[in-house]
Amino acid sequence: MAEEYLKIEITTPHKQWMFEEAISCSAPGTLGRFQVLVHHAPLMSQLEIGELKIELPDGVRYFSLSGGFLEVKQNRVILLLETCEAAEEIDVERAERALQRAKKRLQERPPGLDVIRAEAALARAMNRLKVAKKISQPA
Repeated sequence: MAEEYLKIEITTPHKQWMFEEAISCSAPGTLGRFQVLVHHAPLMSQLEIGELKIELPDGVRYFSLSGGFLEVKQNRVILLLETCEAAEEIDVERAERALQRAKKRLQERPPGLDVIRAEAALARAMNRLKVAKKISQPA
């Protein structure tokens, strides 16, 4: 009996990834984190800033994402994301600088500061640093 897998497609405005044989996919939905396995019911979900985890036969891949949408249909998972970075591709120094800038802006609160945007920048930087520590791991 042949094993069945998920086919996962990740698309951003700047990059695309394709995984033909994934075991599972865990994503940060706006109503909470969830996991997709083979034969999952059809689903559409909005995603928020967080970690995307894809389990493959030969290991686990981690990605930092900043929001988007996920659709599940017939063992196919399509992610349309604003941004997505593989853990091993994250520039940790750049993320640290972004974190410090966001913290400083929120502490100083200059006139005209868009607080929601500044808080989102802080959340993105914190997430990138968290995911960068989870470099893809073998099974």
